[in-house]
Amino acid sequence: MTTPAHPGRMLFVNIPVADLERSKAFFSKLGFTYDPAFTDETAACMLVGEQAFVMLLGRETFAQYAKLPIADPTTHTLALYCFSVSTRDEVDAISAAALAAGGTEADGAEDHGFMYSRSFFDPDGHGWQVMWMDPAAQALAASTGDAGAPA
Repeated sequence: MTTPAHPGRMLFVNIPVADLERSKAFFSKLGFTYDPAFTDETAACMLVGEQAFVMLLGRETFAQYAKLPIADPTTHTLALYCFSVSTRDEVDAISAAALAAGGTEADGAEDHGFMYSRSFFDPDGHGWQVMWMDPAAQALAASTGDAGAPA
């Protein structure tokens, strides 16, 4: 069993959204839920994993924390967000749900045998990738210390 590099650390990724309720509805349709203790009319704390969260922040709220102007995600890519799922079928199901909920497809499926993914843009233009990795490949990466980006 591998010991986490930094036990107890939590990850909070903050992204600006034009319409918080629209964004919450979009991600709810993908199966995400929100922590009510950190969700209000200006922000929503989306649960991604045991220690990973995405904060959907209204643009005014995001601007209070940002030191630079907010980039337009339709013309600039600042980051690509990737989350994993348990099966290849779940990759397709979540991608289909994203498209049905108002997202747009970024690329077709990428199939590397041991890893399968699809990409889409949310209604605010943020790029997302949903991926599955064969558990044997995950175990091998963990045992060799090769924990680089899956994309």
